[in-house]
Formats: sequence, structure tokens, C-alpha cells
Amino acid sequence: MRSHVEVFDEHRQLLLGLAYRLLGSMWDAEDVVQDAFVRWMRADLSEIREPRSFLVTVVSRLALDQLRSARTTRETYTGPWLPEPVDGQAFGPLDTAELRDTLSYATLHLMERLSPPERAVFVLREAFDLPYDDIAEIVGSSAATCRQWHHRAAGRLAGDRERFHPSAADHEELLGRFLAAAQSGDLATLTDLLAEDVVAYNDGGGKVRAALRPIIGRAKVVAFVAGLLSRYPVEESRPVEANGEPAIWTVVGGQRQLVTFDVRGGRIHAIYAVLNPDKLSHLTG
Repeated sequence: MRSHVEVFDEHRQLLLGLAYRLLGSMWDAEDVVQDAFVRWMRADLSEIREPRSFLVTVVSRLALDQLRSARTTRETYTGPWLPEPVDGQAFGPLDTAELRDTLSYATLHLMERLSPPERAVFVLREAFDLPYDDIAEIVGSSAATCRQWHHRAAGRLAGDRERFHPSAADHEELLGRFLAAAQSGDLATLTDLLAEDVVAYNDGGGKVRAALRPIIGRAKVVAFVAGLLSRYPVEESRPVEANGEPAIWTVVGGQRQLVTFDVRGGRIHAIYAVLNPDKLSHLTG
């Protein structure tokens, strides 16, 4: 018979991926999984028929509690709050489109608009394909209500972005063009790469200099990027992977940052720059 630790380790990556998708923070996800491990070690394995189901339930409920308290903290955060970027391989293979989509940085950012129960239902249904009856038991509601929450959450996300993503090669090629245009001061190309309603978010968390409000619109974003690069030298820039998608690791004016993009229809619709050093520790820079 396998030990408690062996059974838990078999599911650890799945549980970490679940907690991260619910919380948008690797630090918080690791805390939740550790709390679940403590509870698991106290459980009687002979009474648990399905360890995976038991552990998913425990992690989901712990993450929901954490998310409810985190929302208050995020409302008082200095500047825009962005999810913590991570190495997608930390959660195991991204075998399905749903696993990839719910890990996508743009999707995680949009999920911040959902209520905690809506987010839990959406993730459990989309990424892990749980039946509504099981989800209802986890979140403490009825299956019918969970269906409504899922429908509402999916509608809100689909209303803001298409659920179709460019290939990794196309995504990376566009990011390369953006970086080259920004570094060379080619404002015409830079403008052409951006959607008219593009939004740029900068998360410094009050710890480093960063724009305190989202920058909205093509003209303002171009002016912001051009002004930034005219004042501060680009000391390093290279393509990396974050959340299963291409991203850019860069050092501008001595500040490290990870920049990800929401790419749709061959144009950039959102730019997410994470400068808060506390949120960069799970990526190798």
C-alpha cells in the first residue's frame, strides 16, 4: 500500500495548477497546497475512495477562502494588480486547450473580474472537466446554480476576448516585431502592431516605479513606450515562456520586468508588465 506522501505527490502538480488558476499567485497556491498536505496527512486513507477527488475538494475550498480575503487586499494594492507569472511546466503537461487557456495570462487577468464562486466553477469545469454535481458539492451550492455561474463566467470572458489563440510561432514573431520596433523607435510599426483599444498594465506594487493606472488607447500606449525608452536604456531583453505562452524578459533602466501580451487577430490588445520583484521570483531572469 502506498504511503500518504506517495499518493499526495502523485497529485501535487495538478493541485498546484488548480490553486494557481484560482488565485493567480504562486505564493498563495503553494501555501494552499501545503495546507492541503497537512490535512491529507491526518486523513484515514482507508476511508477515502477517490484521493484525487478528495484533494481537489480540499484545495478548491482552501483556495476559495484565500481568494475571498485576497480580493480586499488587491483592491488596496498600489497600482494595477496583475497575476504572478509562472513557468507553465510547473503544473505538468498542458495537454488540452482548456488547460492552456485557463493558464493564459490574459485569461487569468480577466478572471479577476469574476466572483470567487464564479471563478471556482469556471476553472473546475473548464480546466478539470468536473461534473456540475461534484462542483456543487465543492462550492456549497446547487448544480443548477453552478451551471448558471459557469455560463455567466464563460460569457463574461468570451465577451472580452476570443477563445482562440495564435500559434506559439505567430505569437513569438509578433512579440519580436514589437520589441524591435520599440528599441529602434519605429513608431509607425509599433502603432500598426497595437489594436486601437489596447491597454497597458504596469504592476510595480509600490516597490518600483511604474504607471499607477492602466494606459488606454493606441496613441497613449505608443507615447508611453516611446517616452519610457527615451529616458531609460534597455539593458537586456530576450524571449522567454510564461504561463505557457511567449513573453519578454527585459531590464529597462535597471528594473527587471516580465512583459506578456494578449494577442488576437494579429494585433496586441493588452500589454502586461510585471515589475514587482516579489512576483518575479518563480521565473528565472
